[in-house]
Amino acid sequence: PDAPPLDLSDFTGTAQAKQFGYNNDYVAVLPLPGTADRALLVCNHEYSNPELMFPGYTSLDVLTEEQVRGAVEASGMSVVEIERVAGSGSWRLVRTGARRYNRRITRFTTRFTVTGPAAGHRLLRTAEDPRGRTVWGTLANCAGGVTPWGTVLSGEENFNYCFSNGAEAPEELRTSLARYGVDVKSPMTTRGWSRVDERLDLAKHPHEAHRFGWVVEIDPYDPEAAPRKHTALGRIKHEGATVTIAPDGRAVVYMGDDDRFEYLYKFVSDGRYRPGRSAAARAHNRTLLESGSLYAAGFDASSPSEIDGSGELPSDGAFDGRGRWIPLIRDGRSQVAGMSEEEVLIFTRIAADRAGATKMDRPEDVETSPVTGKVYASLTNNSRRGAAGEPLPDEANPRAINRHGHILEITEDDGDHTSDAFSWTLPIVCGDPADPSTYFLGCDKSLVSPISSPDNLTFDRSGHLWIATDSAYALDANDGLFATPLEGPDAG
Repeated sequence: PDAPPLDLSDFTGTAQAKQFGYNNDYVAVLPLPGTADRALLVCNHEYSNPELMFPGYTSLDVLTEEQVRGAVEASGMSVVEIERVAGSGSWRLVRTGARRYNRRITRFTTRFTVTGPAAGHRLLRTAEDPRGRTVWGTLANCAGGVTPWGTVLSGEENFNYCFSNGAEAPEELRTSLARYGVDVKSPMTTRGWSRVDERLDLAKHPHEAHRFGWVVEIDPYDPEAAPRKHTALGRIKHEGATVTIAPDGRAVVYMGDDDRFEYLYKFVSDGRYRPGRSAAARAHNRTLLESGSLYAAGFDASSPSEIDGSGELPSDGAFDGRGRWIPLIRDGRSQVAGMSEEEVLIFTRIAADRAGATKMDRPEDVETSPVTGKVYASLTNNSRRGAAGEPLPDEANPRAINRHGHILEITEDDGDHTSDAFSWTLPIVCGDPADPSTYFLGCDKSLVSPISSPDNLTFDRSGHLWIATDSAYALDANDGLFATPLEGPDAG
């Protein structure tokens, strides 16, 4: 309520920390109990574009420190109370009353609690936080998820671009920093945020990078509740996190790591979900993501010599096969030789490398169908698949130089999301329908519109899959929002 009006001629970090953020990625709308006409909108702000924020911008060097601070504070998250406009069904910002739910979550203003087995580990300790249990802020928030207990999850994704001076980090950390995309050869980043936040200078605070790349959880209904970073879910470039409740009551979280040749992951909680919204049930359910087992996906595929990289379908129809969830953490113990439980969680990418998980074509959003319980993952694209020195195509990623991406369907054995094994297929292989490597659930392709680079997914109540694309310029087309039935005569 006390935020000043936006004024680009007098732009400050203090003002931005009270104003709605920049570059909206994940959006969730949660009902306010007791009314059908009020709700909370929760939004991620993945990064900021100074060239669009500041009139006269030519380079980072022309920005004042206050402008840089504002660019930092423009990222993070926002919680805003909205109301339905009578008679129209549209929604608007609530501008009257206490508006006690309205909240910004930013790098400088919000303290996070670290949970799970890696909390307190030496690799999370810094001069500011010698206990390794609290972190100021969240960065690079991409997709997310709403939990069955009414909190919101947000994935910290491309945090690497926020750090500088990786080349001056301790030598023993440079390999792991580089594995997460941190530049360990050049002094600065493209954002230059360490000018106003010394903690982002890895020459001075080398462990700070380990404090990002987590799934964070906020309670939008309780503005005073400290948000949390859950180390039990592993540290990767999290696109998002989707929670489903298994038949035995355990919470299962599906996650994608959005980079070329990265992995799909699954977390299975130790504790069991308690239905209901009582204070006791919510308090219990808020602990479910603090301990459990962590897995990476392995897809059984033909030898590379049997996949020619064209992506053309095998004679029996779509690509399909079997798969397994490879344990990284199980029963509180590391399943990766040479790595402790805490090391697996802090360096999850390295653990999945060693465990032999299948390298995928940029796994982004992962969602479960409310009708069938099947799991769907978007594989956005991978222009390096099959290039010199890079992994070759395989059945789960059948195209070389995969410009358009595909959708993966996973059916857990016995319909149990805690299962160790699954079957899989590729119901949608994106691109121009005239391209023989495309596939749309067997649909007559003259009825299908071109689609490229699937990013985020969701389902409506009928089980139709909705797909948002990102980078459709590969088809010389605009990005769009697409929907399709997955079953019946109109599938695809």
